[in-house]
Amino acid sequence: MSKNVIEVKNLTKKYVSVKKKTGFSGQLKNLFSPEKKTIEAVKSINFEIARGEMVGFLGPNGAGKTTTLKMLSGIIAPTSGKMRVLGFDPWEKKNAYKKRFSLVMGQKNQLWWDLPVIESFSLNRSIYDVPRKIFDETLEELVEMLDIKKVLNFQVRNLSLGERMKCELAAALLHQPEVMFLDEPTIGLDIVAQKNIREFLKEYNAKKKVTVLLTSHYMKDIENLCERIIIINQKIFFDGQISELIEKYADRKIITIVTDKKVALEDAKELGVVRKFDPYEIQYEIPRDKIREKMKEIVSSNLPIDDILVDEIGVEKIIRRIFEKLK
Repeated sequence: MSKNVIEVKNLTKKYVSVKKKTGFSGQLKNLFSPEKKTIEAVKSINFEIARGEMVGFLGPNGAGKTTTLKMLSGIIAPTSGKMRVLGFDPWEKKNAYKKRFSLVMGQKNQLWWDLPVIESFSLNRSIYDVPRKIFDETLEELVEMLDIKKVLNFQVRNLSLGERMKCELAAALLHQPEVMFLDEPTIGLDIVAQKNIREFLKEYNAKKKVTVLLTSHYMKDIENLCERIIIINQKIFFDGQISELIEKYADRKIITIVTDKKVALEDAKELGVVRKFDPYEIQYEIPRDKIREKMKEIVSSNLPIDDILVDEIGVEKIIRRIFEKLK
């Protein structure tokens, strides 16, 4: 039996769009000889995800992230290629498969807007045919983990965005799915709400070993939750550990000098271009192959050095640079 819960092979999705022309003659052409254009949203992608993995799925806008999640959840059909999730072909839309995964989209409300939260949960119990005892036990656990007891009897429309997102997650987990597709679950949330959602997802994944494919524009989500990331731009650009990404694409490191006396900016500039300056802390961005040379230069300088730190460039900055190249 394969240890992989998700298997994607040469998956491709093409859309045919029609270029609309204006004016009477243009409308006639639209009707009788429309100008068509084929757009490849996803181009022959391949990846596998093992049980219990939480994988970040990244890419610039229009890269095919949401399209891929929709194919994996059976909402849209692929043009070609194969995909298996929990042994099922998602496009067959079998009820047995629907009961074993969940899809949460941060930009779309899936709860009933005018109903109290608890009634939306009860409707989900009926839709997924969850036995009452299991539903009650699961609900109690999720309510405690997400701290949503106080809002259960509120209409969804009256919840804050952070409260609603917590309830969306609870609704998506009431039938105890083995796989979760999360599309921007923290979008629009404030820093505290983002942190709460991340902590819940981390705890839930550790406890239930649910397999998660997560898209997010917030790198804090990815750094805190995922060890592995997949970067897509119609095709797979990178698939590996975050540490591998840093090693491969961060061609520079950050050297920070901490001083025990005030230093003038002019003196700091003698050692190179200053990335960040404080009278007691100076930061430089140095090519990897020049680190040893620069360290010798720093040590032999006249700066009142108290400590020297060497760090990698942050993942967010690396991803941003990659996205800029992919556009």
